[in-house]
Amino acid sequence: MSGPAVLTASAAPARRRMLAGNGRPLWSALVLLVAVLVATPVVAVLVDGLGTLGSGTVPRDLGAMVLTTVLLMAGVGAGTLLVGGGLAWLVTAYTFPLRNVLSWALVLPLAMPAYILGFVFLSTFDVGGPVQAMLRSIFGPGAWLPEVRSLPGAVLVMSLTLYPYVYLLARTAFSEQGAATYDAARTLGASRGRTLWRVLAPLARPSLAAALALVMMETLTDFATVQYFNVQTVSVGVYLVWKGSFDFHAATQLSVLVLLFAVAVLAAERLFRGRSRFHQKAGRGEGLQPQKLSGWAGWAAMFAGLAVLSAGFLLPLARLAAWAVGEAVSATGPVLDPRFPGYLLNSVVVAGIAALTCAALALAIGHSVRLGGGPVVVSAAQATTFGYAVPGAVIGIGVLIAFANLDGFLEGAGVPGGTGLLVTGSVAGILAAYVVRFLGPAYQAVDASFAKISPALTASALSLGASPGRLLARVHLPLARRGAAVAAALVAIDAVKELPIVLLLRPFGFTTVSVWVYELARENFWEKAALPALGIVAVAIIPVYFLFRRTAGLRDRTVAP
Repeated sequence: MSGPAVLTASAAPARRRMLAGNGRPLWSALVLLVAVLVATPVVAVLVDGLGTLGSGTVPRDLGAMVLTTVLLMAGVGAGTLLVGGGLAWLVTAYTFPLRNVLSWALVLPLAMPAYILGFVFLSTFDVGGPVQAMLRSIFGPGAWLPEVRSLPGAVLVMSLTLYPYVYLLARTAFSEQGAATYDAARTLGASRGRTLWRVLAPLARPSLAAALALVMMETLTDFATVQYFNVQTVSVGVYLVWKGSFDFHAATQLSVLVLLFAVAVLAAERLFRGRSRFHQKAGRGEGLQPQKLSGWAGWAAMFAGLAVLSAGFLLPLARLAAWAVGEAVSATGPVLDPRFPGYLLNSVVVAGIAALTCAALALAIGHSVRLGGGPVVVSAAQATTFGYAVPGAVIGIGVLIAFANLDGFLEGAGVPGGTGLLVTGSVAGILAAYVVRFLGPAYQAVDASFAKISPALTASALSLGASPGRLLARVHLPLARRGAAVAAALVAIDAVKELPIVLLLRPFGFTTVSVWVYELARENFWEKAALPALGIVAVAIIPVYFLFRRTAGLRDRTVAP
């Protein structure tokens, strides 16, 4: 056979290896298919935004929006890392009064949506609130008081609601450290503090990076909370342009800018992880044992935890409960609105389906990458996370554009009416948007667990003849089950609180509790909004509790030969 013929014959396998790496082609194709389906609405918005440049009216203060967005993300990221990481180390490395209670109670602010905490915070600390009224009665009506509706106020509120992401993953990472690693550092003379900074913290980098990525993406996509504090971010610009001037093309153009922020967040997350790999050997030993804090140190640790818990959950909950009781006392009709159970059921069912779907897809993607996926597969897996950094309203627009194009294709192929109202006229449209929106946090959580599984373990199972399906069921799933449970819980929490997607895609007669709270709050019916807001918090507490139980249970053991 001639030389050119040999090169031609070997070119096709080389291209296939580039696509699937050393893994299995069907599993690699699954990752690509999921990436295409998830990315389609985002790509639809991207194509529309770039294709209509110059036809829309971009806000004049776009530069200020970009700067504000950067400052907000940096502030919330630093705040959550400081609060969440500090509290995680405190409850893991020390014992103090109420430590066992605080270890799980510190997760509760995750059940408090930022847009609910925001209006409760303003009603308490703003000009017309009781705090400023009390301060002015003491220091006089002309006393200077800090402006609450500001960027620092937004950073504070969002940090209080988002720090549990860092707290959970950091606490899990600290507790999963191999006993031999910690004992070796202490044997070499390192103090507890030096062991934290030089050994445990570097080993926790994958979890910390994943947590900060989730926090920054959540901050980037918020449009309701920041508006309470008069903070104009790029995401707020998308919403205001779309809802205010109805300039569809300008909104998609701003969405392209949001996508650039999303790429920057993911790049920063990979940079923070670094090129190092963090596989650990199991071993016997005492490991990190909590040290008792006595005297003023123990009380200071307790009050620090209680202060964060009270500001992020207990005090807002008490405020909402007081409003709800006052509304019930003054009500002339039924205390419980007859629509409330139905709206609550809608929220729970949609969130549950979305959580299970996203967790399953995240496991499949992570498993496919660990089978030896090539650069294309790895890039496709990362592409599935972009949707989380896109505002829900933009994803809703993308879903509408995508299915409108699909309808045109089907009608051209001879299918009358295309998909009709099968998707955009039913809850299926909301579920499709939820998968696009929330697959990101699910994959981040699962990927952090897969990062702790030694590649040698996967290679050993494959060399012994295990099929990819058996490898997933017998090796990867048991070792990554905690990450999968965290993924499902994270998606369920976000889905219960999601607002713009439901507002845009809900079929006629379908309403969730979050939409009901928004409609009441928009009309300044704060007391009437209190009870459904409490319903959101109550529903979100269930996956939050499950999330904590999964991350605080028995430690995962990463085994390396």
